[in-house]
Amino acid sequence: MMHAFCYTLILLALAAILFEDKIHLSKAKSTLLLGTLGWIALWIFPQDFGGRDHVRLRFEEELLGISSLWLFLVATMTFVAYLNKQGFIEALIYRWLPSRMSLKKLMLFVGLFAFAFSSLADNITATLVCLSLILTLPVETAAKLRCTVLAVFAINSGGVALITGDVTTLMIFLAGKLPVADILLLGLPALGGVLVLYALLQHGMTHTVTLTPRAITLRGRDWVVAGIFLLTLTATISGSLLFSIPPLLVFLFGLSVMFMAGWWLGISDEGDWLDYVRVIEFETLFFFLGVLLLVGLALELGALDVIPALYANHPAMMANYLMGLMSALIDNVPMTAALLKSGVTMDDRGWFGLTYAIGVGGSLLVIGSAAGIVAMSKMRELTFTAYLRFCPQVLLAYSTGYGLACLLSSQWQ
Repeated sequence: MMHAFCYTLILLALAAILFEDKIHLSKAKSTLLLGTLGWIALWIFPQDFGGRDHVRLRFEEELLGISSLWLFLVATMTFVAYLNKQGFIEALIYRWLPSRMSLKKLMLFVGLFAFAFSSLADNITATLVCLSLILTLPVETAAKLRCTVLAVFAINSGGVALITGDVTTLMIFLAGKLPVADILLLGLPALGGVLVLYALLQHGMTHTVTLTPRAITLRGRDWVVAGIFLLTLTATISGSLLFSIPPLLVFLFGLSVMFMAGWWLGISDEGDWLDYVRVIEFETLFFFLGVLLLVGLALELGALDVIPALYANHPAMMANYLMGLMSALIDNVPMTAALLKSGVTMDDRGWFGLTYAIGVGGSLLVIGSAAGIVAMSKMRELTFTAYLRFCPQVLLAYSTGYGLACLLSSQWQ
């Protein structure tokens, strides 16, 4: 009975996201309401879920993961909020671009920039930076939507070839399933998928864009903050690899250094730098909270128990492809954890294909990845249905990239 009730809540949440533009109810409000209600039901009727002690343990684990993500988002978004307000990101990128270029070339630049940047930064940071660029482009909303879809796919693709770029890639590496040399090769099929999606989306975009950036003076203090941001990203990656320092801890330290730099530079004319925390769009954070609560609820309901059966009844190549499709609905981190704990055995070629599939497959739906969720929260026109219209192109790009990964791995001895 309670399982059916909780599954109904999850379906209602998906429907609320799907028809947000029809019912005019914020997805942050609906997901938070239904996600919290589901966990309250587990606390009231724990007998169907291993008892109240088990529910308490699982909820505390979920809360730890969610709070870590919240704090990480706050730290990242504060940096980006400052740099955006000063026009730093816009001015810097526009310096690289010519004053006139075709819309096709501009879209290609967005895709390649998103792919490269997400290899170095986490997906959330990469999405915030890319959306900062896209939203300032002097193009129609339809073109911005295409650029955003390409950016989301490119961000998810860019991280799979580096253990620092995607959590699932790191999990598979730490489990000893795939060496670093093989992981680096994933960049080839991942880039191939991005180029295929670009070729599909740029059709009909024949306009020439005139880029006229605002007259922005980049001050020394802005360069200092940008330098702290880049150093924080570098320290996060190196600290995680060398000393297993949690990325959240390093980013919070970098944020505190930013605040101290503001005090030392005497920036009193712009108020307390803590104000940049207050202007963060908390709707994005609440949407994340609601989605993660719903994902945790699905995990508790046993929705991921199908994974071992999937590999028992299908060849690894087909099962991996289907895992990628499933990651558009279920967060890829618990899916990867469930697979690693299930005892499923594959050779290097199987793990190679899985790493691509589960890292990129979340791009199929806008709610399937952190990049998509952030993009949907930052761009009002990017609704679930608006993104869904590009699903055939994204599916073809994903399938092409997966096919290239399988073809590449088939050449191994």
